[in-house]
Amino acid sequence: MQLQDKTLAVIGLGYVGLPLAVEFGRRRRVIGFDINPNRVAELRGGSDHTLECSRSELQAASQLRYSSDPADLKAAQVFIVTVPTPVDQANRPDMTPLVRASETVGKALKTGDLVIYESTVYPGATEEVCVPVLERVSGLKFNKDFYCGYSPERINPGDKEHRLPSIRKVTSGSTPEVADAVDALYAQIITAGTHKASSIKVAEAAKVIENTQRDVNIALMNELSLIFHRLGVDTLEVLQAAGTKWNFLPFRPGLVGGHCIGVDPYYLTHKAQEVGYHPEVILAGRRINDNMARHVADETVKLMLRKEIPVLASKVLVLGLSFKENCPDVRNTKVVDIVRTLERYNTQVDVYDPWVNVVDAEHEYGLKCLNTLPTPGTYAAIVVAVGHRQFVELGESGVRALGQPGAVVYDVKGVLPPGAADGRL
Repeated sequence: MQLQDKTLAVIGLGYVGLPLAVEFGRRRRVIGFDINPNRVAELRGGSDHTLECSRSELQAASQLRYSSDPADLKAAQVFIVTVPTPVDQANRPDMTPLVRASETVGKALKTGDLVIYESTVYPGATEEVCVPVLERVSGLKFNKDFYCGYSPERINPGDKEHRLPSIRKVTSGSTPEVADAVDALYAQIITAGTHKASSIKVAEAAKVIENTQRDVNIALMNELSLIFHRLGVDTLEVLQAAGTKWNFLPFRPGLVGGHCIGVDPYYLTHKAQEVGYHPEVILAGRRINDNMARHVADETVKLMLRKEIPVLASKVLVLGLSFKENCPDVRNTKVVDIVRTLERYNTQVDVYDPWVNVVDAEHEYGLKCLNTLPTPGTYAAIVVAVGHRQFVELGESGVRALGQPGAVVYDVKGVLPPGAADGRL
């Protein structure tokens, strides 16, 4: 299979799809497709609200054109699907975006075409879920009329050091020949090199355990934090001491949100239970991490009570909403759980995040965030929930100035010096 002269179509222009489309668009014909016409208009105007691609990077992709019209996909021969794979309220995999994207591709699919998936799924999902949709909609036969590949995304939102070309890429294909072609395709843009897996299922499994491993390790740190809190020991000091050994892994406690680490393990546990195995360690880690936001809110209220600060109708400020520092991404952010728990104590909660679009926050979570840093001396308690550089620069004096005299400060991310906050993980 030769792909040199083929036109690519990237389906989904979010944090994963856009950098991919831009990199390929510097070298070959690419159709960047998104169902949101506002997103397409934004990119045509040369801006990216996710901040993953700069204006100059968008301009450098001279062979990339954007579209929200599915009919335009018929001009492509290679389709790369990068849509999200969320979980529902019961933490079950929600394959709806992936199925709909496959239906869209299926309508444009022709004999000899190739469909590559980058969305994180459980092992077997590409061939068990996506391929039947492609066959049904296109009327074509898998591995006879069209072929598939899988190359899991490894984008780290907000990370300006580890970019798409500098992160080694796992590749795979539905036949050995297709696997070679997929690997050669990505080798055109990935300077760090590629790793060709023996099958699509292996590549799927590799991706889902990357984030599961991180999730379990962070859960251990969170559990240690809960233990050390009861022992009156500072967790970060303990980790700093333990970290002097060369092989101690540098994980830290914290909130686990975002589109990957807080979601992907549920895809693996879903499949494990489907084949008759109950994954105890993974699910235990998920329970610990999902409860940490409530723990932060509860501890903040306890600290207020110890200082004899009235809780009912008190004003509490939460600094940060995105799921990680120096990034506008609010997908699956656990800061929302802090806010909701504090509100259940009948406190009045304000949220300020200089990175997050207030319209996006209200649309996604119904939260009316502050547009500017609030007036000093206003709050009975302050929760530093995200380690944005602006909050680091505020320092202890800047953060405490936002509160009333004696206000509680809880530092989730350890951005303040030791002893500067009343409580921290």
